Amino acid sequence: MIAEAGHYALVLALALALIQSTVPLVGARWRDPALMNVARSAALAQLLFVAASFAALVMLHVTSDFSVVNVFENSHSLKPLIYKITGVWGNHEGSMLLWVSILALFGGMVAAFGNNLPLSLRAHVLAVQAWIASAFYLFILITSNPFLRIVNPPIEGRDLNPVLQDIGLAVHPPMLYLGYVGFSISFSFAVAALIEGRIDAAWARWVRPWTLVAWIFLTLGIAMGSYWAYYELGWGGWWFWDPVENASLMPWLAGTALLHSLVVMEKRNALKVWTILLSILAFSLSLLGTFLVRSGVLTSVHAFATDPTRGVFILLILCIFIGGSLSLYAWRASALKQGGLFAPISREGALVLNNLFLTTACATVFIGTLYPLALEVVTGEKISVGAPFFNLTFAPLFLPLMLAVPFGPLLAWKRGDLLGAAQRLMAAGIAALIGVAVLWAWTGGGSTFAPLAIGLAIFVIAGALTDLAERTGLFRLPLSVSFRRARGLPRSSWGTVFAHAGVGIALIGIVCETTWNSEYIGSMKPDDVAIIARYQLRLDGATQRQGPNYREMLAHFTVSLDGERLATMTPSKRNFTTRGSTTTEAALLTRGFSQIYVSLGETAADGAIAVRIYHKPMVLLIWLGPVLMAFGGLLSLSDRRLRVGAPKPAKALGGLQAAE
Repeated sequence: MIAEAGHYALVLALALALIQSTVPLVGARWRDPALMNVARSAALAQLLFVAASFAALVMLHVTSDFSVVNVFENSHSLKPLIYKITGVWGNHEGSMLLWVSILALFGGMVAAFGNNLPLSLRAHVLAVQAWIASAFYLFILITSNPFLRIVNPPIEGRDLNPVLQDIGLAVHPPMLYLGYVGFSISFSFAVAALIEGRIDAAWARWVRPWTLVAWIFLTLGIAMGSYWAYYELGWGGWWFWDPVENASLMPWLAGTALLHSLVVMEKRNALKVWTILLSILAFSLSLLGTFLVRSGVLTSVHAFATDPTRGVFILLILCIFIGGSLSLYAWRASALKQGGLFAPISREGALVLNNLFLTTACATVFIGTLYPLALEVVTGEKISVGAPFFNLTFAPLFLPLMLAVPFGPLLAWKRGDLLGAAQRLMAAGIAALIGVAVLWAWTGGGSTFAPLAIGLAIFVIAGALTDLAERTGLFRLPLSVSFRRARGLPRSSWGTVFAHAGVGIALIGIVCETTWNSEYIGSMKPDDVAIIARYQLRLDGATQRQGPNYREMLAHFTVSLDGERLATMTPSKRNFTTRGSTTTEAALLTRGFSQIYVSLGETAADGAIAVRIYHKPMVLLIWLGPVLMAFGGLLSLSDRRLRVGAPKPAKALGGLQAAE
């Protein structure tokens, strides 16, 4: 009965979404408050039913009910409880149910916390949100029902893909979906504004918290996915430019540009048309990622589906929502007032420059990702676009962007002083030059690019600290006064400092890992010693161990530095008999921000074990940077001036600005 109840709850959620997508629009047309308020109650009820449906699927997995196809194909009675739960979204059907659950969650949050929104705007936003929900409910019920029964239930399940049996699956997909789906709120606000033909700074103030929430989760989701691939797949890399990885990077780039554009709109009531377009593009790119993962056009560790029928359905959803929103944009955008003007050298100008670089970088990734797929469809020819293309196109766009980042916060609104900002950044520039000189001397004149790139990262970090010092009067005022000013700074200012510094820290990690990474690849027998970056790793032997639903071979390495024993590392190979597959469990030894990484290959007939050993200097900074960026986003979100329920504009201002 649990499966039937979950299915029925999903059908009821669809019915409520259809009501939510139509009745409030009629109410807005007739200016009937009662009909417009239907959106709020329908959104909350829809959230309740889809949550019940998701809870039902979780219960089926936890109880190992193999009479349900989804449980049979993706679970096993011996699987640990944590993986029974995370296995719910480790497959196509379950992950789509999580997707719509998060969509309903965001809609419910707008309904619950959007009481200060103008009634007609809230009605339109929730109606658009319901359009999206209705399409995906239909997609699930028609092509991807997670509650299908098996007529003759088997005794045991087929188990979850062993690669996905990792704690990373408990964190990475939900965070990624919270980011992907979170941009639907920005999209709904944009479409609602186009329908009403009205937009102003108050609109930006309402949209910005939702965009910030989505951006924070997407940042953490991408970082967690990168780290999961790094330690779980045994290859030692942290980014492969896989099309599905790119599909998460593109909405992140568009969302970052959108956040900066919203700041300009909120402060100066400018860039309205640009902000609306970015709101549409951020979620459109999220939908594109959904299509790539679930259409069967890609074969990847990230991809779920290979059924062309599903791909056609999602492609239809893409055409309706992306094509429809862009058509509405083309029709209505010219009716929006442009707002305040500003000089090219100003904080607004710096943010526009930032957006141009971000959107161009996003377009580069878009072309590099989709061009091979389009070429194969049109000509049947298969080509591969990988790291060389992206390194030659993406990196040159980010270097000038990084150079410009410290200048933006130091420029005044409307008209800035570039020379004055450069003078205030003099100390940051000197710190960067010193860093370049020290690295050049330390590396013995090796790579020229690496010291320069790290110098640029130091400039970004020091520039963020310079902005903080300027705001607090550090070194100009007594320390007690600076401390009081620091405590009184808006949290969004602190958030900007952490976010920008996080970018610089991530760049240091990327450059160090890619430039000074050392590796040892070979076969080792017991008592053999591998030497890498002054570390000695001796293979002591291998043992066998039985896990809950796998058998594991562990290799034992003693790690020493200059003859002094440091630790023991135990990488392993796991054999999952139910699935008939093996996984590599890498061993990591952290030293500061650097790591030693050991993964195992096959065992030869003579007992020799193939091993990969890496020394990755400063590699943890690659993920510490995004964590700091997300923390900066959280600080901004907690700013008392930036609440989810933004205050109503003064009545004298007449609410939203009327269109021309």
